[in-house]
Amino acid sequence: MLSMDSLWCGSESELSTLRLCKSAIERTEYRLSRRKTTKSLIPQGLLHAPEPQPTKSHRQRRSGTWPRTRSLNAPSPIQQFGPCGRIMKNSAMVMQIQDPASQRLTWYKPPLTVLVIKKVHDATILTPFVQLVHWLVHDKSMVVFVEAAVLDDTLLAEYGDFTSVRERLMTFRAGTDDLTDKIDFIICLGGDGTLLHASSLFQQSVPPVMAFHLGSLGFLTPFEFNNFQEQVMNVLEGHAALTLRSRLQCVVLRKSNDLTKDKKKPTTILVLNEVVVDRGPSPYLSNIDLFLDGKHITSVQGDGLIVSTPTGSTAYAVAAGASMIHPSVPAIMVTPICPHSLSFRPIVVPAGVELKIALSPEARNAMWVSFDGRNRQALQHGDSLYVTTSVYPVPSICAQDQISDWFDSLAECLHWNVRKKQKQMDEMSDMTHSSSDTLEELESNHHDERPTDT
Repeated sequence: MLSMDSLWCGSESELSTLRLCKSAIERTEYRLSRRKTTKSLIPQGLLHAPEPQPTKSHRQRRSGTWPRTRSLNAPSPIQQFGPCGRIMKNSAMVMQIQDPASQRLTWYKPPLTVLVIKKVHDATILTPFVQLVHWLVHDKSMVVFVEAAVLDDTLLAEYGDFTSVRERLMTFRAGTDDLTDKIDFIICLGGDGTLLHASSLFQQSVPPVMAFHLGSLGFLTPFEFNNFQEQVMNVLEGHAALTLRSRLQCVVLRKSNDLTKDKKKPTTILVLNEVVVDRGPSPYLSNIDLFLDGKHITSVQGDGLIVSTPTGSTAYAVAAGASMIHPSVPAIMVTPICPHSLSFRPIVVPAGVELKIALSPEARNAMWVSFDGRNRQALQHGDSLYVTTSVYPVPSICAQDQISDWFDSLAECLHWNVRKKQKQMDEMSDMTHSSSDTLEELESNHHDERPTDT
């Protein structure tokens, strides 16, 4: 247990006075009277908590003042996004962990570069794309980055005003060019896939992402394109709430060949939605061992396993029967795919744990793994997949706020809890009276039809 010296944030003289207090009540009152809010590292709830009573079991002596292990907390995310974006500091921070509801975007220098990600092979997005790029280049004098494949679209030649803009655009190729520290913020035009693509382009710090709904589902794209100038200006001026969408850090460790001493370099990939392990083309069940912080938890016998972020809980995981988790909840969801067991339910584990997934020794076939639906590859006996929460989240800009955006998406995209409302009693009063009158008539008729005594 922590000592009084390690928890006290005042001066040495005040600490000496505290030691002279005889009872726990006197010590608590003195701490509350002398404590300085700006210097304390202990949450308010812990300072007002009663003194813990001694118990027999050492497992039950833990108090709120104990330092928590990494398995009970998510790793503190990096609060700088790109060259000039970061979380605005405020007084609502407890132990340097900011309240998610108070996360707002601020710029410590004006953003100059913007990456525009467009849904490819979609002619309906060409007009919004040209309008946005033209406005950013000519009206806002910003440096605009686009993928080289976007400019290869022959339909862009039909837009005459795009010729003057095309020469001023910066191009890159995904997987070849490094965008680290070159992009101030990102604008996505399309569906949820554009946000997933933006996440894959930045395997470390991600600039703030503003996603416009121009695709099919649009669960992760809260902005409408009608008044894009006003909405982008609000972001450039720093008037925007943020949702930090945690990502999973996935490390594939291949079995080394002892004979040739060939050690393969581990592959690290960050995913926004989920990593999926399945049986691939094999007709046999998957037989996968699942470990949590080095401890064997269970073996999965079925079609496979989904390890998802809270953001990914509304994607493949919810189709497999998992619960939906708000993206601000620090957690990792583990969902079986068609398990051959009636009692294998999806589980939620703390975000700070490390999961290890490997083939069971009795497995008849290899397992296949994909990361946000990409980079699909086979894992053989001896290969391992390690999954934990990354310290590099995706800062998604909110159209309204964290709560409203998420529940609006649940209602509009997934039709969550949509049904006809029950009528009020006033609207049903006539039906009630008519039904009661009918019952009274039936009873009276039945009474009249009874045979009389002779």
